[in-house]
Amino acid sequence: MTAHVRATMATPQLDPHQKAQETRRRVLEMAVFMKREDGEAGMLQGSGPYPGLRGAVTPGQAVDMFLALLQDRLPVWLKILDDLMHLVGKGRVGENLLPIARAGIDYYAEVQSAALPAFTSPSVTVRFREAMKDTELGPMSEVVPLTEYLAAEQRAGRIAPGVDPLASARLLLAGCFRHAYYELFVGTDFVPSRDDSAEEIVRELRLEPPDHRPADTPA
Repeated sequence: MTAHVRATMATPQLDPHQKAQETRRRVLEMAVFMKREDGEAGMLQGSGPYPGLRGAVTPGQAVDMFLALLQDRLPVWLKILDDLMHLVGKGRVGENLLPIARAGIDYYAEVQSAALPAFTSPSVTVRFREAMKDTELGPMSEVVPLTEYLAAEQRAGRIAPGVDPLASARLLLAGCFRHAYYELFVGTDFVPSRDDSAEEIVRELRLEPPDHRPADTPA
């Protein structure tokens, strides 16, 4: 586990309501950051409508809609991940993670569909990256709570000692993101159902010790 992750995990945590409010505040700061300076109008408004969302939508409106969606959905998604800590030592680890993977696919699918018409310009993408750095809303905000849960289950002996909690957290989230990405671009006819994909993602991580796995799980 990297020093950055350890430092992030050691940071005192806000209660769920405070964290949700803080996340929404940071997304709002991100929106302000992306629109500041003199060049914002040309960067965000573009030269014409984008016919992707509810009729003709300008690039600037697409960015606004993406950020509004993020402000609404991201706090909910992070709370789902934070709530995993209440399940340490309860049920089966795989069963605890299954609804997380399913929720992750839903979250990424919705966010990516809104991001597609918003990030039509390299300058918008660069702005967004800078805003994420300033607001600390990068990928680690998702990775850390999932890593904490896996590490706690490992300490409890419910995850195999050779498992890397950080790498496993990243792989689970990456699997969710990949399914959402493929579903968006090639359609649902060419990918497993979201439920089947979530089950595959969790199963193939093979987190639990052999004596904790269901009988039909490959060794």
